[in-house]
Amino acid sequence: MKNLIAKYKPEIIGAALGGAIGLAYWYFIGCSSGTCAITSKPLNSTIYGMLMGSLLFNIFKSNKNIKTNNNEQN
Repeated sequence: MKNLIAKYKPEIIGAALGGAIGLAYWYFIGCSSGTCAITSKPLNSTIYGMLMGSLLFNIFKSNKNIKTNNNEQN
């Protein structure tokens, strides 16, 4: 379990921050008419924020793990 958390640490942090930002966006800005697909409901904006946060923080993942896994397979 610790290896799994360590492996996906940037994505987990990004998802947590993105979810908080998505929820804050819905709360402070949101869509009052209810016609906006993402910002009309708090769940939608939170999930979207989590997805975008995890993708953004995935950029900061080191390439060392990728190179090690490729060498082990060959």
